[in-house]
Amino acid sequence: MDSDSKILVAGANGMVGSAIVRNLKAKGYSNIIEATRNRVDFVDQDETKEFFEKTKPEYVFIAAAKVGGIMANSNYKGDFLYQNLMIQNNIIHNSLVNNVTKLLFLGSSCIYPRLATQPITEDQLMTGALEPTNDAYAIAKISGIMLCQAYRQQHGFNAISLMPTNLYGPNDNFDLETSHVLPAMIAKFHNALNHSKHWEVKLWGDGSAMREFLHVDDLAEACYICMKEYNEEGHINVGTGEDVTIKQLAETIADVVGYDRYINWDTRKPNGTPRKVLNVDKIKSLGWEPKIGLREGIEKTYEWYKVNG
Repeated sequence: MDSDSKILVAGANGMVGSAIVRNLKAKGYSNIIEATRNRVDFVDQDETKEFFEKTKPEYVFIAAAKVGGIMANSNYKGDFLYQNLMIQNNIIHNSLVNNVTKLLFLGSSCIYPRLATQPITEDQLMTGALEPTNDAYAIAKISGIMLCQAYRQQHGFNAISLMPTNLYGPNDNFDLETSHVLPAMIAKFHNALNHSKHWEVKLWGDGSAMREFLHVDDLAEACYICMKEYNEEGHINVGTGEDVTIKQLAETIADVVGYDRYINWDTRKPNGTPRKVLNVDKIKSLGWEPKIGLREGIEKTYEWYKVNG
């Protein structure tokens, strides 16, 4: 991938896509096709076909996806399955047809079994039942991995797959109905602190579930390294290799925001997967390490949210 290579970033206005664009531009890449939802609807087969025929990218990053937290994944399973299947299938297939040199597909750590051995190694894929609250999204992402592998085997197409852990950072979704746990907490604590009628923050579960969090700028660097260096069929985990309880996360965010009131844990709501932390030996063997600690990342994200949220 040269500095003047034509690079398509699908989902360029989302949290992950915008981080990849920032990373590439900082490294001197100037021929970047920033594909946003307003520019092309990758759910639409004909529109995707026409877009690829017109732009003819050499390298493709698939950061376009329908994403959401535990509530959205539980309530809109059909949307999550259908739209993600269409997006990734259309992009991967048209990349093959239009002779793209290399494609990077981004999935999610939710592809792994609900009760996977921790930390989760890549070979645990499809060795057990999925977490019911996000199984539709997970199945879509597993299908994307398989399509990349199948096109590699059948056509020699250089398609690789990265499976990041829970992500956060600038351009995240802070909508309380559809967001993931970390941005949702930032929004809840901020709203409670700045609106006198909110005297407490209510959170789902009992806080015991354990999760791993990676700043999106660290993921963008991993994507860059893998696009340059990684050419294997097997998918690769991207995370910190460290996790915290949801309660610890809540306390950290509350401290960063300055919220010192009551936190009401709604134990009638599900915790989700009991624990999920990735084994990241494979990605670290390529020379990548996460640089942004959790508290530092939360502080940066909160500063962004106060200006843009």
